[in-house]
Amino acid sequence: MTNPSQGTPQPAAPLSPSEDRQWGSFAHLGGILGILPSLIIWLVFKDRGSFANSEGKEALNFQITAAIAEVIGYMLMPVLIGFVIVPAVYAVRIVISILGYLKAKDGIGYRYPFALRLIK
Repeated sequence: MTNPSQGTPQPAAPLSPSEDRQWGSFAHLGGILGILPSLIIWLVFKDRGSFANSEGKEALNFQITAAIAEVIGYMLMPVLIGFVIVPAVYAVRIVISILGYLKAKDGIGYRYPFALRLIK
């Protein structure tokens, strides 16, 4: 049984426009480290700011696509092409994540040139 004096948890406060833009851009920049930063940022801020929600989804969709490409690269290592694919995917992930960050920090939505749109 819950204690009535504690009440129900209150939803987090909405983000200010600058915070919304900041977290939206960090969702892209976090992609340098893989899928986890984009996922965490999107889950935490998706209901608090529309820009953070849209940019977080976009960054997460790209990171999922890059992770799939990396797995395919690792599976192709026995035939040697994987040794080219994995570093190429990582390099593209870094460059495109930085491009997304640079656009989003200015409040401009960034759409990755290729990504599976799994999260709508």
